[in-house]
Amino acid sequence: MDKDVSAGSTTTTLGTLALGLTLLAFGLGHTAVIDGVTAADAVSIATYVGGIALFVAGLFAFRDRDTFTGTAFAALAAFWFTWGVTAEAGASKNAAGLFLLLFALVALSLTFGSAGSGMLSQGTFGLLCVSLLLLGIAQFGESEGLAKVGGWFAVVAGAAAWYAATAPLAKWPTAVPKRAAHRGVTATG
Repeated sequence: MDKDVSAGSTTTTLGTLALGLTLLAFGLGHTAVIDGVTAADAVSIATYVGGIALFVAGLFAFRDRDTFTGTAFAALAAFWFTWGVTAEAGASKNAAGLFLLLFALVALSLTFGSAGSGMLSQGTFGLLCVSLLLLGIAQFGESEGLAKVGGWFAVVAGAAAWYAATAPLAKWPTAVPKRAAHRGVTATG
């Protein structure tokens, strides 16, 4: 594995860490794997860490002229803050499902936009997209099983984001090394 890991920017590291922690709390709440912990228990983390802290990280990214990271953090901050503030408002299942599906589209845009950012970034946004898609459909169909599957996708996305934030600090690898070509194979084919 490639051990030459760049330190990355502090803004990106903090924002990605906030995203990872929020996704882990949100996802674990939906999986019901921890007795007595539900998605509603993630509301304060979603509001303050995912909403406010991620928004501030987005502003700093814009200041640093990192438009993709600023856009990603600000858009996801809007999702987390809105979800956290309105989670207990008693919206209909269909309204909650539509909200999740609309932000699945945002996550899909971020997945495509992160194509040059590396597999961890693209994987995090892709897994988030699948999670929101499954959770949105689960809301429409009132399916606890599908919501749990969506929660697990959020957990894996959160773990990927946490790793992406921690790897530069811990000097962990973030890329799989390219394998050498076998004998007789040239770069031109």
